[in-house]
Amino acid sequence: MSYLGVALARTQQKWADAERLCDTAVRMKRNQAQLYLNLAEVYMASGRREDARDALVAGMKYARRDIRLNIAMAKLTTRRNPVFSFLERKHPLNRHFGLLRHKTLTVIGRS
Repeated sequence: MSYLGVALARTQQKWADAERLCDTAVRMKRNQAQLYLNLAEVYMASGRREDARDALVAGMKYARRDIRLNIAMAKLTTRRNPVFSFLERKHPLNRHFGLLRHKTLTVIGRS
């Protein structure tokens, strides 16, 4: 049912029907990570990025040990710009100062 929803979204762009099929499949088997991935794919195809993120978060709640959910979530999250835009993202200075920026923003966010 879930794969039918993905196929319907991709081929005919019937977003509501595709979402309904994938959501029904998720409700039937909450602990299968692939169903959440399919639902997120339907949301992404329809341009609903935030709903896709929410579907993956729900999937992590019920199917915790599946690495595919983490990988999909990492693809959805937007990365900050490099600290030094004239250097590559993987340059040691960008990596070091990027980690420093992340830690600083995390501490500021907690207070």
